Amino acid sequence: MTWGWIVAMIGIQCVALSMAEICSSMPTSGGLYYASAVLAPPGWGPVAAWITGWSNWLGQIAGAPSVNYGNASMICAAASIMNPNYTPQPYQVFLVTVFLMLANGAISALPTRSIAQFNSAGSTFNMIALIVVIILIPATTNRTSQDLPRFASSKEVWGTIENGTDWPQGIAVLMSFLGIIWTLSGYDAPFHLSEECSNANIASPRAIVMTASFGGLLGWFLNLVVAYTVVDIGAALTDATGQPFAAYLIQAVPQKIALFVLAITIIAGFFMGQGCMVAASRVTFAYARDDCFPFSNVWKRVNKRTQTPVNAVIANTVIGILLLLLIFGGSLTVAALFSIGAIAQYIAFTIPIFIRLFLVGNRFKPGPWNLGRWSMPIGTVGCAFVILMTPIMCFPTVRGADLTPEAMNWTVVVYGGPMTLAMIWWFASARKWFKGPKVNIAHAVHDLDGSHGIIEGKDIGEGSETSSQQVHAKAFDGRKGA
Repeated sequence: MTWGWIVAMIGIQCVALSMAEICSSMPTSGGLYYASAVLAPPGWGPVAAWITGWSNWLGQIAGAPSVNYGNASMICAAASIMNPNYTPQPYQVFLVTVFLMLANGAISALPTRSIAQFNSAGSTFNMIALIVVIILIPATTNRTSQDLPRFASSKEVWGTIENGTDWPQGIAVLMSFLGIIWTLSGYDAPFHLSEECSNANIASPRAIVMTASFGGLLGWFLNLVVAYTVVDIGAALTDATGQPFAAYLIQAVPQKIALFVLAITIIAGFFMGQGCMVAASRVTFAYARDDCFPFSNVWKRVNKRTQTPVNAVIANTVIGILLLLLIFGGSLTVAALFSIGAIAQYIAFTIPIFIRLFLVGNRFKPGPWNLGRWSMPIGTVGCAFVILMTPIMCFPTVRGADLTPEAMNWTVVVYGGPMTLAMIWWFASARKWFKGPKVNIAHAVHDLDGSHGIIEGKDIGEGSETSSQQVHAKAFDGRKGA
């Protein structure tokens, strides 16, 4: 997780840069789903949008529950630190997580300006909190009181691989990349919020790149701090609190410092969960706007008072709470929440990038923020990274006789099951009526063949604020002609 984090960051940054280039060209709340439809060869737009959309949506709806589950676990772990006789129970973690989900949902239903102010405050707090933690832990570590050097040796930190799997070390290193892939699986949020911000074709791609780069860099610094100050990795992983980070803090720093760091981590986690919720609700709204879901006419409604998709927020909150029932299946089943967020998002991230590089080529219309001649090599590295990591994210940590249903990695089921159902629905019915998102004429790279609805007017993001409902008002059914 030291040098391995940097290796993984290279692939992830390439994905983020390529996504930002596409976002600058076509900033819409549909994001990746819309881009896949626009870029796909004639006749393939609807199915490309369908696959990308469902994969992205699965990743989005798993985002807030997984973040809030981790946050709730830390809250309960803090309680157990204060009272060593208290051991968190699954139902208690579930109830705390549900409370966090409801709070995130309430904030995500506010008017756009209020959400922006909350998210700006949260982003600022998270950056400051990370820097404080990165400085505070090394400054206050009490390893010397445990007859250990103040810091672990660099040889141990950089030259030792602690392989906790049954796989060879090379595979184990690749499996460790899941940590950064999940951590940096939400940087498409600025894409989905681009219809609610000004100067979107500059601001949104810039936000994508800054999120991935600053988040990755500060995350790496935090990993270095952990590597140099951790006392017993195995004990942290098997601690009764069920929260390795809290257990690590108790090992590495005095109790008061541990509780302070845990407190600001919990606050930062709440802001992160809220960011995941607002992005997911905008994805649900955008897809419902194109009738992707059952009862889409309900989920695509915009609240007249807040001018935001409140119904989509409610839908995401309810679905997220239902997903949290995995808590009662044990640590391995709830871990699928984390895995599905990673694999679903990166598959959705890569589909439009792959199409843009290898099927569209020079016909792509770059926006004001673009990679120029570096577009092809950067995009190729990003696609290769995701293709390599997709099967790795489905590997269990054990194999052979040690592989039991309890030790299985259920990612392939939790992600593959819904995607299989979505494809069955496509071939059985949706291919006959689903025409994909309504395409802005300015974004089209192929001749529009009438299978898409069309949005006329200036590009989103060129002027000041252009809301989702205004864009929808411009759209009309393609069967009526353009």
